[in-house]
Amino acid sequence: MASLTIASKANQANTLPVLLVAHYAKEIDPNASIEFVFSDVEELLEEKQATVVFKPAKVHDEPLYKDVTHTLMREYPKLQGKHDSVVREWVDRANGLLPTDFKLVEGPLLELNSHLTLRSFVVGYSLTPADLAVWGAVRGNKVAYAAVKKGAMLNITRWFKFIEETNSWIAPAVQSLNAHTQERKVAKSKEGANYDIALPDTDKGVVTRFPPEPSGYLHIGHAKAALLNDYFAHEMYKGTLICRFDDTNPSKEKEEFQDAIVEDLALMGIKPDKTSYTSDYFQELYDQCVKILKNGKAYADDTERETMQHERMHGIASKRRDATVGENLARFEEMKKGNDEGVRWCIRAKMSVDNPNKAMRDPVIYRCNPKAHHRTGEKWKIYPTYDFACPIVDSMEGITHALRTIEYRDRNPQYNWMLDELNLRKVHIWDFARMNFIRTLLSKRKLTKFVDSGLVWGWDDPRFPTIRGIRRRGMTIDALREFILKQGPSRNIVNLDWTLFWATNKKYIDPVAPRHTAVTKENAVTATVKGARVAPFTEDKPKHGKNPELGTKKVAYSSEILIDQADAQAFAEDEEITLMNWGNAIVRKITHSLNPLHRSLVTGLELELHLQGDVKKTKQKITWLATAGQELIPVELVDFDFLITKDKLEEEDNVDHFLTEKTEFRTDALADGNVAALAEGEIIQFERKGYFKCDRAFKHGEKAVFFCIPTGKANAGK
Repeated sequence: MASLTIASKANQANTLPVLLVAHYAKEIDPNASIEFVFSDVEELLEEKQATVVFKPAKVHDEPLYKDVTHTLMREYPKLQGKHDSVVREWVDRANGLLPTDFKLVEGPLLELNSHLTLRSFVVGYSLTPADLAVWGAVRGNKVAYAAVKKGAMLNITRWFKFIEETNSWIAPAVQSLNAHTQERKVAKSKEGANYDIALPDTDKGVVTRFPPEPSGYLHIGHAKAALLNDYFAHEMYKGTLICRFDDTNPSKEKEEFQDAIVEDLALMGIKPDKTSYTSDYFQELYDQCVKILKNGKAYADDTERETMQHERMHGIASKRRDATVGENLARFEEMKKGNDEGVRWCIRAKMSVDNPNKAMRDPVIYRCNPKAHHRTGEKWKIYPTYDFACPIVDSMEGITHALRTIEYRDRNPQYNWMLDELNLRKVHIWDFARMNFIRTLLSKRKLTKFVDSGLVWGWDDPRFPTIRGIRRRGMTIDALREFILKQGPSRNIVNLDWTLFWATNKKYIDPVAPRHTAVTKENAVTATVKGARVAPFTEDKPKHGKNPELGTKKVAYSSEILIDQADAQAFAEDEEITLMNWGNAIVRKITHSLNPLHRSLVTGLELELHLQGDVKKTKQKITWLATAGQELIPVELVDFDFLITKDKLEEEDNVDHFLTEKTEFRTDALADGNVAALAEGEIIQFERKGYFKCDRAFKHGEKAVFFCIPTGKANAGK
């Protein structure tokens, strides 16, 4: 069987003419057997810029990529006719209809329009490859096709419709190409992001790294960096991912944070091929610093911090910039000892004094810190900065592509300067936008301040954007991965709305969250139910109406039930309502408070069962709890608001001026007896109240605590 392979991403004005001629060959020649293959590329043979390749049925023949329409006419003689030479001429003239610039295609269109005056076919009195080549070129060219649809050229429009309407096979042929293109677009839409960012030299292997600092817990911004590095290393290029702890600041780092990062990465399904530490390379980094000092490309400086900042900002050289190599090496040795003299000094790279890019103005590359390191102990008293260590260790560990958030862009020349001056292997850099959310802080320094000041409970506070915080709130790992990967490696900086985040999560929890019932304790209304059995009883009901795999629960029924005050206030006497999981009932009597200040408060109800009633016709469909036949479980429902009041804090904003006054809302409620068996971490739905995650399981004498999970609707932060 012959095959025709088409580059589905190519300009359809190039590919559609050949596709139509091949389909026509199958229409008119019963012996023509052609397999159509669509390849998701722009070119099939890159060096030859081929968009269509025809492979004849004869095995010994080579695939053909030039003049494929002419080849088809030769391969299938029934495509030929007495006007063969003229047909071939028009097949070639169809190439004039390829440009998507109207000024370039207007001339050939006018010639075609004139030629078709009083003609039904391009050549002769029947359909030929000339019609199909020209029709396909026009149909595949958006500019030319738009002119035809507008009727700007009457003869072409008439002919175009005639060819399509008299050959019913044409529309399906066009659709076969469009369908493949649409499938690709839909797949991309579902994926939500374009990962085809053309990373260079991927054919030589891909090694990425995720370099967290063990000075805090991972937040959602870190999660994006980790997942992108994992995606490119493991899914897109089948390469290697290294998790390297940037442990160069003993004043901030703890083993507790390091262990938590390892756990969080595992929870997100990220499995590094190797775990390393910058501290593994302290000797090599020290040697490189000595080398750069000896080369006269760095110097020791004891300028005070504020003065140094002022000098860098205003392009003023440090008084120590021209110290000799010997002086600089001696001071570096004092730093290495960690004595009183050493702590005064730092090492700065001698890049520039007044470069317009302030990141290039002699940055600090080494500091003295006598504090013990959590891995190396008292061995070292000097530590490299991230900007010095990162490019060197990247090069030494074989990193091929360093994916960095876009705020590092000004420091990319600095990264490359280090590698150039030290004559180390180059690393490709790709910047991507960090993930920002409205009314959310991702600054580790500010988050640490919130923890230390007691504004939140800890790093796993459900109001925090840490991985542990959002998981405690009710985010599932699958939803987290989907949401972040949909953002992709784009460089566009946006402030995301949490509603999109939680809406993604709802898709995952709704099908599997068991349904339960809770009634708010405050002003709960006791209702008597006429027609109910005298003795309470229970029935097995599905935990989820659409997911029988979740099993069943016990629903208790009694002649006295509890109803939420808000529901009771919405009733009218003699109104028919629906008691969910029971049936219809008629409100026979409503008793209100005698307190003149609370006349609207309902204090009692009398209901009469009407189980034959139509549940589809009732306006009020309410949840309720039987007061007998089960042990009602005391629960606390907790909702939250954003910690800050402003969508986006600017650099000059004082965060203390934008703190939300109240961010925690607690409601006491009673829940059905099945809730007693729920374990910490389980996600459920309290029907008509929302989705909740069990933060503390029920114990006798201690109520269960449930955190409300946002669903992407209004007040998603609460």
